[in-house]
Amino acid sequence: MAPKTKGLHGSEAQAKTRILLALWDMGGATTEVKKGELTKRITRTNETAGDYKGVFEQLEKEGAIAIVKNKVSLFDKGVQMLGEGLKSPEFKFDSQIGARTANALLKWIGEMGTLADGATKKSEDAVASYDEFKQVALDVYDQLNRDYNLDNLVPIYRIRREVGDRVSRSQFNEWMLEMQANDILQLMAGEMSDITPDKAEDSITTQLAGLRYYAKRISSNN
Repeated sequence: MAPKTKGLHGSEAQAKTRILLALWDMGGATTEVKKGELTKRITRTNETAGDYKGVFEQLEKEGAIAIVKNKVSLFDKGVQMLGEGLKSPEFKFDSQIGARTANALLKWIGEMGTLADGATKKSEDAVASYDEFKQVALDVYDQLNRDYNLDNLVPIYRIRREVGDRVSRSQFNEWMLEMQANDILQLMAGEMSDITPDKAEDSITTQLAGLRYYAKRISSNN
């Protein structure tokens, strides 16, 4: 049998699913995971960390993960993508997966019900009212601000991606602007050094003030 060539083995879609599964298993949905440790776990024989650079960039662009100071976190969108990837007929492991990956799959099945449930499990509890959204948005704001030391300037795109498909894009915009009108949040411009077109799209554009990148909580009593 000819030896495997160097470079990424399998398709990019398969690599995405393996990354998301490993990140989810390492607790990336609730805390930051060191990118080096995650890459070490997913890299196989004749692969290097550089082979996964484009895959990580694509996952971040799609809103599945965030990478801040070489630490990776998993968004709801990433959990949904993981569920969809695992149930895809095109997904397969092209080498022995080892105990950690097998146990990660068992953990997924145990927590999510089946390999297919992850795509819908997170979207079952849709936000139905402004008051409910306000509490959800503030909880997400506080968690991101605390976990990532954001100094009370939380990127709007990260709040949107954490809320996920529990609310439509237009409703998210409307309710965030209502929170600003009610002096709960201030939506701010500022500079974003790592801005990309998808992050700008997931921010908020106002008719009078233009693009707003950040949210700042005005009062902790609201």
